[in-house]
Amino acid sequence: MKDAFGAPQSLLVLGGGSEIGLATARRLIARRTRRVHLAGRPSPALDAAAAELTALGAEVHVSAFDALEPGTHEEVLGKIFAEGDIDMVLLAFGVLGDQARDEQEPTAAVRVVTTNYTGAVSASLVCGAALQRQGHGSLVVLSSVAGERARRENFIYGSSKAGLDAFTQGLGDALHPCGVHVMAVRPGFVRTRMTGHLPAAPFATTPEVVAAAIEAGLRRRAEVIWVPGRLRPVMAALRHLPRPLFRRVTAAR
Repeated sequence: MKDAFGAPQSLLVLGGGSEIGLATARRLIARRTRRVHLAGRPSPALDAAAAELTALGAEVHVSAFDALEPGTHEEVLGKIFAEGDIDMVLLAFGVLGDQARDEQEPTAAVRVVTTNYTGAVSASLVCGAALQRQGHGSLVVLSSVAGERARRENFIYGSSKAGLDAFTQGLGDALHPCGVHVMAVRPGFVRTRMTGHLPAAPFATTPEVVAAAIEAGLRRRAEVIWVPGRLRPVMAALRHLPRPLFRRVTAAR
């Protein structure tokens, strides 16, 4: 259960090596989170993340989880929930892909979409059902402002996030009567290993800033947050630009 200050005492991070996921875990451990489950593909990075969070005082469990294997999600995630209630699930996995390559290699494009959308839908439904059985908890899903309107330069990634964002809002409506809180997080460009090869976009931010926004959103039970917040009016304006103008604006970046 969450404590008197609204901080989760237990946390499950799907995509346990995610820099945003780890920044969020660090922040919550510094508050009152005591039990953390990191679920992801086995790797030295995942082991290092577990060691770091353990050193911060958390009880850390590591589980093998693969977004591309939805047939395993019920078993893998079911075992985690069987160990005790989870107050917060953070769905933090995702891949950016390589737009130029993925346009020429449809199987590569499918891998991006399967990871970011299909795998996320599967994991969210499994976790949502578990939270519903508990009667409490929050599901936080990392979406992206890229999903608000697809751009030429990243429409494969953007379309996968658009689908995930719409799904998350619908799942939130479905779980609301059950006492389960669902929040979509729409960051802009975040400086991470995944984006390290790209030039920073306007309003670029960091995993730590996203983590702080997630914590604030949890406290007020927000359903959608933008990071940074000033992206909200920017994206609202971009969504309503006539298409020829939108093409010129985004091509000029």
